[in-house]
Amino acid sequence: MVRTYLGVSSLLFGLAGPLLATGCGGGGRDETDPMGMTVGNTAGQTSGPATSGTESADESTEGDGGPKLDVMFDTDGMMTGGDIDQSGCDKVDFLFVIDNSGSMGDEQDNLIASFPQFIDTIQNTLDEAQDYHIMVLDVDAWQYQMCENMCTAAPPECINAMGLCDLTAGPACLFPCTLGLVCGLDGGFECGVTMPMECEDVLGAGVTYPRGQGSSNQDCSFATGARYIDSAEPDLAGAFTCAAQVGVSSYADTERPMEAMVQAVTAATPAASCNEGFLRDDAILVVTFITDENDSTGDSAGTPAGWKQALVSAKNGDENAIVVLGLFGDNDQPGAICQDLMDSSGAEAAPRLREFVNSFGPKGFFGSVCAPSYDSFFQEAVALIDTTCDEFIPPEG
Repeated sequence: MVRTYLGVSSLLFGLAGPLLATGCGGGGRDETDPMGMTVGNTAGQTSGPATSGTESADESTEGDGGPKLDVMFDTDGMMTGGDIDQSGCDKVDFLFVIDNSGSMGDEQDNLIASFPQFIDTIQNTLDEAQDYHIMVLDVDAWQYQMCENMCTAAPPECINAMGLCDLTAGPACLFPCTLGLVCGLDGGFECGVTMPMECEDVLGAGVTYPRGQGSSNQDCSFATGARYIDSAEPDLAGAFTCAAQVGVSSYADTERPMEAMVQAVTAATPAASCNEGFLRDDAILVVTFITDENDSTGDSAGTPAGWKQALVSAKNGDENAIVVLGLFGDNDQPGAICQDLMDSSGAEAAPRLREFVNSFGPKGFFGSVCAPSYDSFFQEAVALIDTTCDEFIPPEG
């Protein structure tokens, strides 16, 4: 990342060279003459030298006959010693939205494997932006909602003398007893024992204690004491691994990645107080979501246009402060990697998610969730993040 600072010292240097080379000029500079400066600040380029417009000086004579230089220029609109080019970011907020449904085990492993190289490249490329917030979301609220419903769904005749649901007791017992068995063995759920956790089981709240099959199944205990990791975390990759291993035990009726994202960044939602401190006005926002299903009508509330507007509103209307990265099904694209979703392999085509990413133009980037590795995807994304950081103008105050 290239950032250019220009103060009064560089201005005086630019003026002094021509003056000393030519001696005293003949006439005064007209106050209306321009004095322009051009400074390179394009990603991937080295800042060019400051160039000034016409400079001149008045020559006057003191009593001893020696020359006196009066540099005559209008300082209106020019940089002073306290003025610097304020473009460029110092902070980045990373939001990861991870599908925790039963078919996402391999994809979570790929994401976790790619993270250390990704964050290392970010640290080496965004040399001025070393202040990170990193938060992980899953795509449901109370992941055991169906399991909890099962606790009261079984008719009394299904409960045997030991208090267990007996699926052989009759046709009405088959579904609730089978689900109860799955919830217990697969996700570690117990009727009357496993309860929702404050903030942990709120849609859009940062994940700090993944539970169920395939999850880290532990309290990640971030050093921040909050629902996000920051750049001071002693083991950044380890903390991310703990949170991002959200597991595959979601028993929610629908997966809602975009709604989780919207809830996370929108004020006055149930998730807002849980995530306090994550979003910063003077940081760029990088959203990465990974899912093997299309967020269809009937899943997340809203539309691709509405999801975009939620992010833009969260950044006070500055669309250029946002990067959106998506890993989802590419079945309907040329050269697709994904096969149709079957059991735990393949993916659904995701036209709505692609529409959302494409709505950000050059700030949106997507890849195939079925790729065997996400390393190249994230390495390409770094250049986009770097450019966005270079071009970012933090709000005043």
